[in-house]
Amino acid sequence: MERGKIVAIITGVISILLAIAYLIIVQLLDFRGEMIPAPISQLQGGEVTHVSTISILFYLM
Repeated sequence: MERGKIVAIITGVISILLAIAYLIIVQLLDFRGEMIPAPISQLQGGEVTHVSTISILFYLM
């Protein structure tokens, strides 16, 4: 076989393994049930803080 074909087969196998691992992880996470947010009373002091995505992006620049 040519080297290019071997590389293509290896990368294809890796891709399929990653896809299967991803599906297994998603199924395990989905199996945990419905995600219910924490009650506001359990936050520190009952305060809700909001940081926008834009402010985080400006901070990182």
